[in-house]
Amino acid sequence: MRFPFPVVLLCTAAVATACTDTTTPSAEGTVDDSSIVLADQREPATLNPLLGFGSLGASKVHDGLVAHRADRALEPDLAADLPVPSADGRAWTVPLRQDVRFSDGTAFGPEDVVATYRALLDPAAGSTVRASFGALTAVEQVDATTVRFVLDRPQPAFPHLLVLGVLPSEAIVPGAPLASAAVGTAPVGTGPYRLAEWRRGDRLVLEANPEHAGPAPRITRVTVVFVPDDNTRAQRMQAGEFDGAALPPRLVSSFSDVGGMRVVSHRAADARVVALPSGGPVTGNAAVRGALNVAVDRDNVVKALLAGRGTASGTPLPPVLPEFAEPGAGFARDADAAKRLLDEGGWVPGADGVRVRDGVPARFTLMYQLGDAVDVDLATAFAADARAVGIDVQLAGLSAEAVVPRLRQDAVLHHVGNPFDPDLATYRTLRSTSSPTGFDNPGAYADPAVDAALDAGRTLLDPGQRAVAYRQLQRAWTAAPGSVYLAWVDHTYVLRDNWTGYTDVVDGDSTSALTWGPWWNLETWTPK
Repeated sequence: MRFPFPVVLLCTAAVATACTDTTTPSAEGTVDDSSIVLADQREPATLNPLLGFGSLGASKVHDGLVAHRADRALEPDLAADLPVPSADGRAWTVPLRQDVRFSDGTAFGPEDVVATYRALLDPAAGSTVRASFGALTAVEQVDATTVRFVLDRPQPAFPHLLVLGVLPSEAIVPGAPLASAAVGTAPVGTGPYRLAEWRRGDRLVLEANPEHAGPAPRITRVTVVFVPDDNTRAQRMQAGEFDGAALPPRLVSSFSDVGGMRVVSHRAADARVVALPSGGPVTGNAAVRGALNVAVDRDNVVKALLAGRGTASGTPLPPVLPEFAEPGAGFARDADAAKRLLDEGGWVPGADGVRVRDGVPARFTLMYQLGDAVDVDLATAFAADARAVGIDVQLAGLSAEAVVPRLRQDAVLHHVGNPFDPDLATYRTLRSTSSPTGFDNPGAYADPAVDAALDAGRTLLDPGQRAVAYRQLQRAWTAAPGSVYLAWVDHTYVLRDNWTGYTDVVDGDSTSALTWGPWWNLETWTPK
């Protein structure tokens, strides 16, 4: 549904390489390049937006009321105009388009918006994105073309949440669990594509949606193949099986001189964070937390492990939101200072080099999810820096299913970030009342000063006052960190150079081929 922000065709040494004026055979070998094959690291569990699919927008199957442009500003999508706030910021009114149909041919209207968001609010439905809408209390139909969202407090960032895909009211059974809803595997949306085939564990195929209200996509078939392992994905890309893939920096460089291929790098709100369980005798200790934050060599992480594609920032605010930066926050690497903090905290060196306090060795397990080469490198480097100051970190590569039950007892290397607003980037990760389970606040971090700054930043309407609150947040968090932000990682991709329309964007914390990344506006691409 989005109409493209002015397209920038990049072919510069800094951002893209191996650009050519000639095309190479696409993965499916189509003469007109009307199909594309992309590789993705992770297969979605569902295509239901109320269960997390496309939560940052840019879904190929669904549209939200609004969409993000390439510059991260909002534009109307299913809405006829941008949301309008009430004077007190506690309500947002949204006019709706009247020329939209779902992929099954039914008309889009306010009843669909109301049904979607009421299902989100219904505890019995079990929406996994409900926590993001903590201020929302009600959604109501004003008239035949207008809806209103009611909040229990002002939230300037609220319109950014309205990228959530809207479902047809007929697909939602009030009170029924969303996990069993048919739209999870047989989605009905208003987006530029519709689901044609889904072979679990292998691939998902989209085809152009003939009911789409925007221009018909020139790429009419999109195949996404699921390949969890980075090295395997790179090898199959080299073999010509794919037209595009996300790859870590150390693997993407091998494509720089390949004819007909383009390597691109995106800034991203993608922090790789070691969350430290607050209840652990080691990970919950203030001296250990402080020592780990100054022991880590973040500059080396970015230079050596990310090939310079990232930012060595140790604070919770994404560098892509520079207007909220606090120069005085963060940590400078100082191994001697780390040792002094541990000495002062009563952690004395043991015979094996591992520090001990009251008979407890400074040892803990760090989990990371298998298949991500960057995470493996980061976890290994973190463990080495920790060991250098007397803390023994045992690494455990696990599946996502194995990680979740252990989040409160073991540390975990995970991804966090949101490029659109500091409230959305930090609140659920750092607020003490965040979800007691899952990745929202996996270490159960709690700090009163951080909570106060988060609450102020979430509700203040004045942009200048909000900036002050988020600078205070960073200072408070630096004084009492509950995790270790290793780096903000750029995303790197390889694209077959057979199409025009690529636009540089800022990614969120994932590289899904079904949402953001180079293919966020795939419906506007044109074969060369």
